[in-house]
Amino acid sequence: MAKTLDSRVWSIVTVLCACCAVCVMAGAEDLPRVALASPLDHGFSGLYNLDFVGAQKDFAAWQTQHPDDPVGPVSEAAGFLFSEFNRLGVLEAQFYENDDAFTDRPKLKADPALRERFQVAIGRAETLAHARLAKDPKDRDALFALTLSSGLQADYAALIEKRNLASLHFTKKASASAQQLLAVCHDCYDALLATGFSKYIIGSMAAPVRWILRMGGLPADKQGGIADLQTTAEHGHYLAPFARILLAIAYVREKDKPKALQLLTGLRSEFPGNTLFPREIARLAGH
Repeated sequence: MAKTLDSRVWSIVTVLCACCAVCVMAGAEDLPRVALASPLDHGFSGLYNLDFVGAQKDFAAWQTQHPDDPVGPVSEAAGFLFSEFNRLGVLEAQFYENDDAFTDRPKLKADPALRERFQVAIGRAETLAHARLAKDPKDRDALFALTLSSGLQADYAALIEKRNLASLHFTKKASASAQQLLAVCHDCYDALLATGFSKYIIGSMAAPVRWILRMGGLPADKQGGIADLQTTAEHGHYLAPFARILLAIAYVREKDKPKALQLLTGLRSEFPGNTLFPREIARLAGH
């Protein structure tokens, strides 16, 4: 039982962190998807296409234009971490159907120089966020930056260092910040992604496990989680594509591979530079 519970809990941590790994500015004004209106738009489109060098140039441009905005450096940190995930082959872990496959993963050898740059960007983002919250406790970008900062640190701890307790600590901080953001911005649809997939995964578990995780502050609502993901997929700005990725993961877990393949096929067309999508399509189609 202990091994099973540990496996389930840390599989949850994985997907919670992954939700945050490519997030940006949940309080942004909704823009047409056909138009890339700012360096942040370009940067996160670059991340979806695995163009990490180009994305970092765009994030640097945003920080030059908006030096007091904490979303700039936290986006930079997301770019560092996402590129490390890609280098180490971590991204495929999101599609694990068997929780034991995740639990038995090896500890990965991180790039120490990249880790230092990641931590510096995180520190800069948190400093700017707290400064803005001191002036306005409802500052949307500051709340989002803290949500993403905690999520990214949870990511690094769980998926690279295998420090599971540390990851859970950061994940709970990210969830708390996301709830604060949603409290002041009900139509910040991107923020629903941070809670939607966690609710789905925890809601899919056996009752004793759901109870333990709820006691730890993690919600359980399978159908509600799917609804949150669908809302982000339909109405989100930066995170609509990532919501479709998470819905595809949910469909894989529900053994509904046709729906998963449909979503991944659309993502492959929209982001041709991302080699993850054709690999997962081939793997699912081959089963």
